[in-house]
Formats: sequence, C-alpha cells, structure tokens
Amino acid sequence: MTAGPLLRPRRWRTTAAHRRLAAETRLAPADLVLPLFVGEGRGDATPIASMPGVVRHTRDTVRAEVTRAAEAGLGAVMLFGVPDHKDAEGSGAWDPKGILNRTLREVVTDVGDSILVMADLCLDEFTDHGHCGVIGTDGAGRVVVDNDETLDRYARMAQAQAAAGAHVVGTSGMMDGQVAVVRRALDDVGRSDVLVLAYAAKFASAFYGPFREAVDSSLGSDDSVPADRSGYQQDPGNAREARREVRLDVAQGADAVMVKPALAYLDVVAATRAEVDVPVAAYHVSGEMAMVEAAAERGWIDRDRAIVETLTCIRRAGADIVLTYWALDAVRLLQAGPAGGRMVW
Repeated sequence: MTAGPLLRPRRWRTTAAHRRLAAETRLAPADLVLPLFVGEGRGDATPIASMPGVVRHTRDTVRAEVTRAAEAGLGAVMLFGVPDHKDAEGSGAWDPKGILNRTLREVVTDVGDSILVMADLCLDEFTDHGHCGVIGTDGAGRVVVDNDETLDRYARMAQAQAAAGAHVVGTSGMMDGQVAVVRRALDDVGRSDVLVLAYAAKFASAFYGPFREAVDSSLGSDDSVPADRSGYQQDPGNAREARREVRLDVAQGADAVMVKPALAYLDVVAATRAEVDVPVAAYHVSGEMAMVEAAAERGWIDRDRAIVETLTCIRRAGADIVLTYWALDAVRLLQAGPAGGRMVW
C-alpha cells in the first residue's frame, strides 16, 4: 500500500468545529455599518426597486431602524438625507431644520452612545444638479465642480452635523483638502470629539447606480453641467493614486479612511491596510449588492451564503469596518451559525 501524504491541510476542514477554530478571518456585528436613507415626511417607508430589501425611510421609520441596529450590536449606522427641496449650492445640508440634521438629532436622542451615528458629509443629495459641490468654471472656461468654494460648504455642513449630534462625519465628496477643512471646522466649534471618516479612495464607479435611485439624485438633470463625476472621483484603474489620496487624508487628520466600492477594489483595500495605521473601512455599494440579489432571485446563487462570504472576504482583504446594506441580514446569519455541518461564516 502506497503511503499517503504526510501533510494534510484538509484535517482542519473536517467539521464545522475544526473550521471555526482555524478561521483566519471572522465577521462580527460590531464590524458592520448599516447605511440608511431618510426622506421628508412621516408615515411608511418607500421600497427602493433597484435595491431589494432596502427602503427610503421617513423620520418615523428610521428611528425604529436605528434602535434595531443598536440592539443587534452593529458598530454604526450611516445616515443619508433625501430632501424635497434642492438648490444650486445644497444649502439644505447645513440647515439645522434640514432633513439630515433633524434626523440626526432625533436618532441620537433615541440611542445615545449605544451605537455610533455617522452622517454622510457631501452635497450631492442636496444640489439641484446632483454634483458633490458647487458649480463654477476653471481657468480654461470649463464647467467644473469648484473645489475651494465647495470646501467652505463642507465646513458649514460638518459644524451643523456635529451640532445635531453626529458621532462621525463621512467626507465623501472627494474634494482636495476636504479632511483638513472639516477637521478645522469641527475643532473651531469645540467638537474635537467628532471623528472624521475620510472617503479617501472613492472611485468613479459604475456600481453606484441603485444608490442614485435611493437618494433621488439630480445628476444629469441640467444639460449645462456634465453628468459625470470623473473630474473629482478617482479613475478605477489607478491604485497608486489611491494610496496617495489615503496618505494625504491621514496627514490632514482623518480618524479612519474608506475605500469605495469594495468588491472590485479589494486590492486597494489591502494596500490601504498596509499603508496606514488608522482603521480602514470599505463600502459594499448598492450595485455590488444588487447583482447578488438579482442572481438570488433567479435561483442562480445561494443568497445567504453569498452575503456572509462577500462580507468576510472584504474583511479578509483588510477592512476593519464594512458598510453594507446587508448588515442586519448578516447578524441574523451569524446568529444562526453553522447549519448541517456547513460553515456559513
């Protein structure tokens, strides 16, 4: 009889108990952040067709959902406001009575410090042209998003969100110098306690499509303004540039850095983790989620296994924090544990 191999890595895969003990990457509720959309008005939430299972909340329903997230042990929620009224500079973003700031006050009153409440700090939901900043022209006369004029609005927005109770502000506009300006603005009003989560490597991605439905984006509504964010979001092919952006944001005072999207950019997540010593977040975006949901609806993929595998792999790449619309689904699956000898996390 021929002797078998001496080295048998499969021994650690024998049962679910073996696999649990040898697991190199673990997924826990506290690693996850649930993004939530909230619109004006009261009453019932509105389903978002391109994001199965996700809704646009009202101020009533979002409070219950944030409480549910806290009770589930999630690390945080991230709030996005969807206003009824928009204007060219996005003034609703820093209006204390605006939808995002009113909601922040209400949910923080409900949950206190039991869960971190993050606020998206960007103008795209609030502008009537759908861009992340105010529109101007450059030296060559091209219509562009005016970087420095936009920074002034971000400062006001940061102070308004801090006053409303946000624990974390997420600088997602990809303007040069935004982290330094926001950090100074917060410190100037005595809010050095508020964290800055920098969307440091945010790419001009095709995977944001369903999100634009969720926030009722106005991008493309004004023919005089390019319906494209490639002038400030990053080129999907540029990894070295992403590392530079990350280093700049940390130098400007970012408390954590984000890579967005996640799945198509796992190499960037890994490189970011190796580059910095602050927490690294990754945003599993709407289009990445929608692909799995569509395949699962057709019976082409096991939805539950795909959810846990996807989020675990983002963690494996180096993300300490994962923003995902599946956060509460993942908690349910983690609580269910291994089924039929099959490892599900």
